[in-house]
Amino acid sequence: MQAGRVVGTATSTIKHPSMAGVKLAVVQFLAADGRSPDGEPVLAADRLGAGVGQTVILSSDGQAVREMLKSDTTPVRWFVLGTVD
Repeated sequence: MQAGRVVGTATSTIKHPSMAGVKLAVVQFLAADGRSPDGEPVLAADRLGAGVGQTVILSSDGQAVREMLKSDTTPVRWFVLGTVD
């Protein structure tokens, strides 16, 4: 798991069938201080509807994302696991 901040959204005219109806969030990882950016932003599947500026918890657990999207062939690596209040 990794903390990050949603910095934008992405749209795609063509998606893998497992991603139909799934919002794509652009998320910047956060350093240990919880504020500073850490590395390059990633694209994450977001079924929770996190908004720009919101802090989220990301996961790259392959089994969990396959279960969430109900697909054994999904190309998704990162997904929003939760939001931070």
